[in-house]
Amino acid sequence: MTGSRNGTLQAIAACVLLSSLPMSANAQVIISIDASKDRHAINPNIYGVAFASKADLIALNAPLNRMGGNATTSYNWKLNARNLGNDWYFESYPGENSTPGADADSFISATKSGGAQPMITIPLIGWVAKLGANRAILPSFSVSKYGAQCAVDPYDGDAGDGIKPDCATLITGNNPNDSYVKDGVAKEQKWVDHLIKKWGRAPDGGVRYYVMDNEPSIWFSTHRDSHPVGPHATEYRDKVIAESTSIKSIDPDAQVVATEEWGWEAYFYSGFDQQYAAEHGYRKWPDHKKEQHGMDYIPWLLSEWKQAGHPVDVLSVHFYPQGGEDSGDTSQAMQLLRNRSTRQLWDKNYTSESWIDAPVYLIPRMKDWIQKDYYPGTPVAITEYNWGAENHINGATTQADIYGIFGREGLDMATRWTVPDSKTPTYKAMQMYRNYDGADGAFGETSISAQAPNPDDLSAFAAMRASDNSMTVMVISKVLSGETPVQLNLSHATAAGIAKVWRLTASNQIQQLADLPWSGGLLNDTEPAQSITLYVLPQ
Repeated sequence: MTGSRNGTLQAIAACVLLSSLPMSANAQVIISIDASKDRHAINPNIYGVAFASKADLIALNAPLNRMGGNATTSYNWKLNARNLGNDWYFESYPGENSTPGADADSFISATKSGGAQPMITIPLIGWVAKLGANRAILPSFSVSKYGAQCAVDPYDGDAGDGIKPDCATLITGNNPNDSYVKDGVAKEQKWVDHLIKKWGRAPDGGVRYYVMDNEPSIWFSTHRDSHPVGPHATEYRDKVIAESTSIKSIDPDAQVVATEEWGWEAYFYSGFDQQYAAEHGYRKWPDHKKEQHGMDYIPWLLSEWKQAGHPVDVLSVHFYPQGGEDSGDTSQAMQLLRNRSTRQLWDKNYTSESWIDAPVYLIPRMKDWIQKDYYPGTPVAITEYNWGAENHINGATTQADIYGIFGREGLDMATRWTVPDSKTPTYKAMQMYRNYDGADGAFGETSISAQAPNPDDLSAFAAMRASDNSMTVMVISKVLSGETPVQLNLSHATAAGIAKVWRLTASNQIQQLADLPWSGGLLNDTEPAQSITLYVLPQ
């Protein structure tokens, strides 16, 4: 009996000992950081947003605020109205204020008050919204004029969706004059002149960035009521040249931003080709063969604009992952896909797990276009992107990963679509880079080498911060369960010190943790599942 009792006591003691140790389901990850390698500036403009309020711009310490999206394609500054296109029954809506340019001026005012630069979209499509008597809403597909339709605006039974009752056949041949007025470069120059008179020229604090419309290659879909045929490559080329010439004639230092294309297919094919190919079994791409002489769409545009004298100052595209990641889906499979699919921004060996079914490596691809087909050194921008799940910690870790990738890969500008709710983990993930302490504490501005063995499970980014001579290290644990021990292995950096630590977890709070010592060039810690941790190491 005595022996049995001793065995029981030993077992109890072993259980107590085990319960006092940190539980870790994952193997240790070594993160190699070298302050002497891969050093380059991180452009703060990568932390931009769209349609942010003054309060959000301040809370996120965001440097850019973009006024974009489908409705800006038809913005009539004189009436302060816009047509909502296929986002909402192709209706022309008035702004609350009838003062010319009121919505844009309010946006610019709030942006400047929030300490950011506005990016203003200039319509190129050739039509802008018109209104009825007393600023009444006008539909493009009036039921009384074009007959019964698949669906109507639940608030206006006369505003149809432009699809016949079979819910398959599009109504064609409608008159754009029903809800639009003609537009052109001369009319838009009057708006730019208004902006300059009100806000000054670009060097004097005025609008610095003019965006050349929104996703023009799919006007045939988003704005098929006014541009039912996809634009040829030459159409967008010429419209950008004309608009840029007009803007720079009165504000030479203004920056023109193009192409603003929607995504993968539009990087290679014009709007005409995208529409034609879809209607003809994807067998022919007429523009690609004739107008572009076999060149892909964006490289062709760049080469044409180069010959025209450099009318574009920033190359911009949009990118949304095509596997459903930009949704609210938080199933295990989708979370794991989000963890992997940010590789589309940089990894030449990663094949998109979507209909794209090809390596995207978007940022290196854009830089290669600039190097080969335009002027080396021209900034590249991703002016719309979103990986979804804003209300979930998986969306937050993904956004943190994206910010780290933007900085490491040397992207010049980015504006997220749009601003998450301030209560979401994704909003707080953005603050981890720009305002983690409520006093504009930010990730460093000089990127340095940070290597983690499997970024699908755990990614890491590092930068030097000049303001206090600190190294900042962002560690993002993407694993869905289990703690992960990590060791930061520091080279060409201070060998010992006390690090400040901030962390965001599924608890949805940015917390400052206890200071953490490091020595011998090694810092050890344990990362919770689905967490974002910032280490600030004085140098």
